[in-house]
Amino acid sequence: MSWHTFSRLAMVLGGIGAVSLGLMVLNELLPEKLGRIKDLAAIGQAAITMAAIIAGGIYAAAKFELFRDFAPHLTIAHEVSHRTVGDSYVHIAVKAALHNGSRVKMEFRKGFLLLQQVSPTSDPEVTRLFQQWRENDRISHFPWQTLYENRLDWDKNALIVEPGEDHHELYQFIVAAEVESVIVYTYYYNSQPTTGAEGWGLATVYDVTRSR
Repeated sequence: MSWHTFSRLAMVLGGIGAVSLGLMVLNELLPEKLGRIKDLAAIGQAAITMAAIIAGGIYAAAKFELFRDFAPHLTIAHEVSHRTVGDSYVHIAVKAALHNGSRVKMEFRKGFLLLQQVSPTSDPEVTRLFQQWRENDRISHFPWQTLYENRLDWDKNALIVEPGEDHHELYQFIVAAEVESVIVYTYYYNSQPTTGAEGWGLATVYDVTRSR
């Protein structure tokens, strides 16, 4: 906490304390025959004290992120494998492991998956893609040739990961045997974006080595 912020907080709490103390003194000095006013002063003192406690608690929780552990957090890991299919194709299997590292239950309703070809790519194509990437600041992921783009949708309560638990999703693709390297990108949207990140994603580069 900076000194400026601490000073402002001290001034606010000091002001509330001064008002509370004033009401307490007033309550003691008033004669008994003014019981109605004494009761109101006591009620006001209690209300101000309670407001100061609540305000201080809320400020501390926000400033020191006391509830940070209750925000959803997902860790993704990819396990990619392949095998030849016939003479002209390769089967690629992607197992996405979702780990809920937070203290709250996480539900997923939407996401997407990209499978993009990195190699082989000709020099002119790489040059074109590089220029496209530099000219369009909105593209954060290099625009390799997309082989598959799948939108992922789940019904309500269909994909729930409990705190500390893992869930595995399996995706399968068939690509041409000429494909040498690919990028697998998976993204899962946060179904409650007000409680944390918009979503979580992972990109993995995988070299397809043909054993034929």
